[in-house]
Amino acid sequence: MDIVQDTNVFVAALRSQEGASAAVLDRCLALDDLAVMGAALLAEYEELLQRKSLWQGAVVTPAEREALLDDFCAAAVWHPVYFRWRPNLPDADDDHVLELAIASGVEHLVTHNIRDFARGEFKFTLPRVVTPAQHLKSVL
Repeated sequence: MDIVQDTNVFVAALRSQEGASAAVLDRCLALDDLAVMGAALLAEYEELLQRKSLWQGAVVTPAEREALLDDFCAAAVWHPVYFRWRPNLPDADDDHVLELAIASGVEHLVTHNIRDFARGEFKFTLPRVVTPAQHLKSVL
């Protein structure tokens, strides 16, 4: 299934190798799901990997995080966004994630931030905004 994986899922997967977020990341790396990546989303991933406060107590080293992002990007498909739907969501930092999901036509936008995505001014039938656990339930 084609998906856009929000950065919070990637971070959760790296902070704990157990659970739904890690399983979603594993599916993308194994090409069981096809992750879609865009310029703004990649920039957010890279910024989060550098945020030291986010990684306190994490067992994954900075070099391992970078290598995993490289592997994730190598497994992903790049998709440009030509049309912006802004402003749409309460958190403007989420708009680019939804725009990528719409532009690429994915079935699922996988995030832990369901509430903010549901409060957008524009409503779309696709992508379905789902948690990692909901995504796994639909594909397994």
